[in-house]
Amino acid sequence: MKYPAEFDDIRCYVDSEVNEKLAKVVSEPQVSHILTALFGADTWKKMQQAAAQVTDVHAFQTLYIVAILNALAQKTCAGIQLLGAEKISQSQAYLHMTNHRDITLDPAFLNMLLHHNGFNTTQIGIGNNLLIAPWIEWAVRLNKSFIVRRDGGLREQLMISKHMSSYMRYVLTQVKESIWIAQREGRAKDSSDKTAPAIIKMLSMSGEGSFVEKMRALRIAPIAINYEYDPCDYLKAKEFQQKRDDAAYKKQPADDMLNMQTGILGYKGRVRFVIAGELEVPKEWDDVPRAMQADVAAAAIDKLIHANYYLFPNNYVAADLLSESDAFADNYTTEEKNKFIAYIESQLQKIDLPNRDDAFLRHMMYTMYANPVLNKQKAIGG
Repeated sequence: MKYPAEFDDIRCYVDSEVNEKLAKVVSEPQVSHILTALFGADTWKKMQQAAAQVTDVHAFQTLYIVAILNALAQKTCAGIQLLGAEKISQSQAYLHMTNHRDITLDPAFLNMLLHHNGFNTTQIGIGNNLLIAPWIEWAVRLNKSFIVRRDGGLREQLMISKHMSSYMRYVLTQVKESIWIAQREGRAKDSSDKTAPAIIKMLSMSGEGSFVEKMRALRIAPIAINYEYDPCDYLKAKEFQQKRDDAAYKKQPADDMLNMQTGILGYKGRVRFVIAGELEVPKEWDDVPRAMQADVAAAAIDKLIHANYYLFPNNYVAADLLSESDAFADNYTTEEKNKFIAYIESQLQKIDLPNRDDAFLRHMMYTMYANPVLNKQKAIGG
């Protein structure tokens, strides 16, 4: 597939670029260190040697990405499933908008699950703030990722948004490949997932016709992502306290790298991706004042994601601990409650702040696990 030259700065790599970029990736010491730990030295050496014969994106994903993710899932998950696959077609391209839990694994696991269920893998929108080493950019663009630029002033950001909107619409309607994007910039660290209207406004910057026609052409199919345990929960709680104590606090690249490593290698328990089906875009949205159209669409996406959360006992336990009640006690056992409390206490001990506020940090971690319960209740009217 050949893309218009205007997209060269952000597009994923095409087949003719695979061999050269892959050779660079597999020669990186940091990559060798990570994958030797995952597969063992002998298997990784064979994968390095096989790189010379890999000449297209599909082969790269099959030989490397699917193999890596299968190994990760076996080591760090207690089962991983895709639910709701019957709600979409294997012959159709969709814009999969999801909540965002893990910097790296959300779209990676989704693509692995789509592959195992007979679907084509998606293209992935990834923020340039995560490209903190050259090899990371080479690897993600090999893996069908396109770059979402998050720098520049207001005027430049407008041009960047138009550019990305045009690229995504081109991929969906001309290349006819599905796309994954998060419902907002960055992760909702308290797990109260809300679609940013700015994302909807960006999507409507390209295409022809009314707002409804532009939205329908994208075939938005939201997905709810659910991890029983979030390996980064203590890092997210730590960041909440840092921001509380210092209004000027900003994460550094090293923080993103730690989040990536912790999320990839940490234990996640059961993992469920739930496809909500294609978003219904009623013609009445064209009658909504233009300034409110993105908000209406965002709320509809939120409702689909929230209604399709797959809740674990941890979530119900956290909701009761947060409210100091037993409102959801029918959804967990005493043993499950005690296990979750012990888990949170062990995560607290990993937080290396000189003025660690255990009560605040504990409250934030309970909130992360409780919010999916509370949001689902609202979405289904319970």
